[in-house]
Amino acid sequence: MPFVTAADGAQIYYKDWGTGRPVILSHGWPLNSDSWEAQQLFLATHGYRAIAHDRRGHGRSTQTWNGNEMNTYADDLATLIDTLDLRDATLVGFSTGDGEVARYVGRHGTARLAQVVLVSAVPPFMLYHDLADGPFFGNNRPGADVSPGIREAFWRQSLQAGYRGAYECIAAFSATDFRADLDAIDVPTLVIHGDDDQVVPFEVGGKASAARIKNATLKVYPGAPHGITDTHKEQLGADLLEFLNS
Repeated sequence: MPFVTAADGAQIYYKDWGTGRPVILSHGWPLNSDSWEAQQLFLATHGYRAIAHDRRGHGRSTQTWNGNEMNTYADDLATLIDTLDLRDATLVGFSTGDGEVARYVGRHGTARLAQVVLVSAVPPFMLYHDLADGPFFGNNRPGADVSPGIREAFWRQSLQAGYRGAYECIAAFSATDFRADLDAIDVPTLVIHGDDDQVVPFEVGGKASAARIKNATLKVYPGAPHGITDTHKEQLGADLLEFLNS
């Protein structure tokens, strides 16, 4: 399996599919790169090099004792980008991954980037009381029909996360201030969010992020929950491809 080595020796697992301009996909909590497989396959078959990694403490990457916070997550992402010498890249985050993407820009700039996409964004700034008490895929809504396979995949990926890494990641995504990082984004940015997101409410996530980012486009999925990488995978893939080709 392919890995890159972080500054502290942690092994960061990644998948590298397809050829073309690179698209780097950063997953949500407490998942791993498998959560991006539908979009990764779609983009790789449409002329892009789609790369997704497991954040430290998650999936197949090292379950580290230290470094389970946004600065180190962003530095690990920089190690991946630098090691693979990726340029003119699009960074795509989902949920916690949006914080990682924003902090990458804040710490490492946009010299290697062409675009940014934030899906179900945690930034600009959350505290625990902003986290709505609702299910990931909106399965508590009348008429919801979320397949058992989607729910089982969520639990399977969650069980691969290390206890300490998963625990500390909650503080990392919910109590980190990303406002200065968003202000530093100076490339075209697409922000996608469902307006029935019960995990990261639209008003404090996607809407607030798009308002801070220069040259941002906001796309709202009516009635969509947090986990739109699964519940709206076809629409998300089409919107990503349209933005990448723009």
